[in-house]
Amino acid sequence: MTGTDLAQVLTPLPVLIPMLAAAFTLFAGRRPRLQRAVTVLALTIVLAVSAGLVYLADRYGTLALQVGGWGPTKDGLGPLGITLVVDRLSAMMLIVSAIVLLAVVFYAIGQGIRDGDERQPVSIFLPTYLVLSAGVFMAFLAGDLFNLFVGFEVLLTASFVLLTIGGSRERVRAGISYVMVSMVSSLVFLFGIALVYAATGTLNMAELSVRLSDVPEGTRAALFAVLLVAFGIKAAVFPLSAWLPDSYPTAPAPVTAVFAGLLTKVGVYAIIRAHSLLFPGGSLDRVLLVAGLLTMVIGIFGAIAQSDIKRLLSFTLVSHIGYMVFGIALSNQLGMSGAIYYVAHHILVQTTLFLVVGLIERQAGASTLERLGGLAAASPVLAFVFVVPALNLGGIPPFSGFIGKVALLEAGAEVGSVLAWVLVAGGVITSLLTLYVVARVWTKAFWRARKDAPEGHLSAAAPAVLLDDTADSMDVEYVDRDDVGRMPVGMLAPTGALIVVGLLLTVLAGPIFAYSDRAAVEILDRGHYITAVLGEQPS
Repeated sequence: MTGTDLAQVLTPLPVLIPMLAAAFTLFAGRRPRLQRAVTVLALTIVLAVSAGLVYLADRYGTLALQVGGWGPTKDGLGPLGITLVVDRLSAMMLIVSAIVLLAVVFYAIGQGIRDGDERQPVSIFLPTYLVLSAGVFMAFLAGDLFNLFVGFEVLLTASFVLLTIGGSRERVRAGISYVMVSMVSSLVFLFGIALVYAATGTLNMAELSVRLSDVPEGTRAALFAVLLVAFGIKAAVFPLSAWLPDSYPTAPAPVTAVFAGLLTKVGVYAIIRAHSLLFPGGSLDRVLLVAGLLTMVIGIFGAIAQSDIKRLLSFTLVSHIGYMVFGIALSNQLGMSGAIYYVAHHILVQTTLFLVVGLIERQAGASTLERLGGLAAASPVLAFVFVVPALNLGGIPPFSGFIGKVALLEAGAEVGSVLAWVLVAGGVITSLLTLYVVARVWTKAFWRARKDAPEGHLSAAAPAVLLDDTADSMDVEYVDRDDVGRMPVGMLAPTGALIVVGLLLTVLAGPIFAYSDRAAVEILDRGHYITAVLGEQPS
């Protein structure tokens, strides 16, 4: 079997395996141990498959699978069926997502799945989580706009359930807001799909990249603008980001971590595809640059104003999406390469920080800075697992955050326009303010004594959740939080594993950045993608 034949076999598995596992775990709702084993096995297999696709895509270039054999027709029409495409970018997104999803499910199992009361329907958590995973993978593999839309809808439907699991008033309120925003985004995307099909007669992205060149420039710009609005909402690009800080912090820690790490990056991935494959030429680059600048600056100012760590991190999430938009809008190889590297870095670091917040809540009974203090003395391990990803997020050398930001700033300087230099300055300021924000969390939550916290007494007798092995029952015991105590290994180990993977982006920065550079070349040269899907270069 050749490498390309192997790729044909492996390509659909990241979608098929989680969907089949979701169906199995749904029927095994009364057997939680079996549910967990199947979920972990399924995501482990997906991780192995993703590693294989990374190798194959890097060695053989862009690989396409025409599901059902519906390839291009002889009369010039493109593929009529479902096209799945793996290139270096999508393969990298697959493997990073698989790592995060596997680590978070271990964390959720260690936590006991839930963090509320016994009425929560924990038996549906893992099936829904697997459906979410399949939606994420499908979005990364989709070779046409309609199946990209389907991938979005699958992951969003699952996210509605995960966000509101437990049914508390705060979660339902946040879930309603999230649902409404997501429905608007989906309607805009569906409207954009209709317009694109009306203008070109196809939704296959490779064929669109050829046919859109015959569409008048004004129409192309309008189509691109509609799709950017849809993707910008999903990616939380300013001014379409106001929904995110109110939606994510109310969910359980594992859910918040996956949402923060992955879901917005699916939107960023869609922006990359639309910008480089469908609408090259930079017609809306100025708009994207301004949006990137405002996303960075306004997001980090919002983080400075927060006292709850979850909301603070939600605003930093919005802020750092601006770096990725910055790199995309520069339309040069170094900018795209830096954006790709920064996406991988940010998925890992942001997920890790939200998992750490879950540990803080468990150990200290709160995530509000007014109630926290003394955590460094009470739990040095907790302090360590916070400070490493926090410094990475802040861009302290030699961490991967520093490497990615330097690449983006260098790319901006390479373009050399006034607006690009303004973005460079905005990126530097945002990085410094991010460092200030995480240092503020450190000094208040970890460094000062808890007795000096304005509301420290309110967390002195916080509830500690004690779960049995099957997660079918739960007891709540009030303990003195002056002694933080031991953290569950099942929660600490996956958090530490993500820290290690994040550090590998630094230790192996040379080969990883070289891979992202090859991915950028492949993205900016549309011929690779078009040839893999249609079988020939456009005339």
